[in-house]
Amino acid sequence: MAVAKRIVLRFPQRLVDRPIVSRLVRDYNLDFNILKASVTQDDEGLMVLELSGQQNDYDRGIGYLTTSGVQIQSLSQDVLRNEERCTHCGACVTVCPPHAFEVDPVTRKVLFNDEKCVACGLCIKACPPRAMEVHF
Repeated sequence: MAVAKRIVLRFPQRLVDRPIVSRLVRDYNLDFNILKASVTQDDEGLMVLELSGQQNDYDRGIGYLTTSGVQIQSLSQDVLRNEERCTHCGACVTVCPPHAFEVDPVTRKVLFNDEKCVACGLCIKACPPRAMEVHF
């Protein structure tokens, strides 16, 4: 069975110069799409990516990352909407490239689909009441 998941990888300083992600392709038959990255030679690294392949290969690849010392989180854990602050103004709807926001035609409330979110941060800048937060 094929799987595609968006995850956040945190690389400690000792791993930033190692070809960790390329091994996912070569040794575990996985494809990846880098959605966001911040990796510097003398610091830790952060990478948001979509990882896809067969479930068994995905599980083995995640096991490799974990034993290598890479911290893994689901992307949806890092992108949050503060429901108390959200006024459903729709400013986020117009700036979101992957269309993670949509207006419910009945209630006129803005719905957030974190599965589509790529953590680009555009919604944070566009949100007047500052209801969107990205935590890395």
